[in-house]
Amino acid sequence: MNKVKQISSLQNPLVKKVFSLKEKSRERRNSGLFVLEGQREFELACKGGYTIESIFFCPKIITEKRVREIIGESEEYPALIEVSKEIYQKIAYRESTEGIVAVARSKNHNLNHIAFKNTNPLILIAEAPEKPGNIGALLRTADAANLDAVIIVNSNGDLYNPNIIRSSFGCLFTVNIAIGETQEVINFLKENKITIYSAALSASCTYTKVDFKKACAIAVGTESSGLTSDWLAQSDQNIVIPMQGEIDSMNVSVSAAILIFEAKRQRDFN
Repeated sequence: MNKVKQISSLQNPLVKKVFSLKEKSRERRNSGLFVLEGQREFELACKGGYTIESIFFCPKIITEKRVREIIGESEEYPALIEVSKEIYQKIAYRESTEGIVAVARSKNHNLNHIAFKNTNPLILIAEAPEKPGNIGALLRTADAANLDAVIIVNSNGDLYNPNIIRSSFGCLFTVNIAIGETQEVINFLKENKITIYSAALSASCTYTKVDFKKACAIAVGTESSGLTSDWLAQSDQNIVIPMQGEIDSMNVSVSAAILIFEAKRQRDFN
């Protein structure tokens, strides 16, 4: 059992490191580390195979005994660091908090690291998602539907942005995620004989009329402009959700959920 280190100064280098990781995408990218907060997120990260390097906990909120219970048995036991409430409030994101902030190591999300658990995988493609909240919502839907993978295309953001972790409710750690560029991802799908269904308004058929039971990927674009021409041109079939009101589109996470759960319905929710 490792010994607990105690920190009481905001100027401590470890505290500054956590704050920097929380605030700066560049720091996360260069170090390969990120910050997560809360018991649920911590447990999901451990279940998802993430390496936890250190845990900061506030004894006024959670006991050391409870922290050790949450960690359980581990070959690489993380460093335990007890901090004052003042320090905890500095490094925590949420006001209603559970007393744990952890520093974890990010994963490799290259396409060549992705592995499917089924021979007829169901995949969500999200092209250039703009808002952390939308990415988080897409990941929550992917987790709820137990998708084989989510592939994020042409992402300008940071997958380990605290807002994505928070809005995904920790589903960032439970979903099989890859990141790639448009043509790289399209080539990957075609090489693996995965049918591409692109959500689009033009040259489309109603989403309930296509076969989602075979290996397939559902591609969704941005709310402002939809999918780019490369996806529309190389799609096996464009699909559309019929709209009965005055607008012609919905929030991307809502649209994705409708399409995904139609696919799950066709697959009898297996």
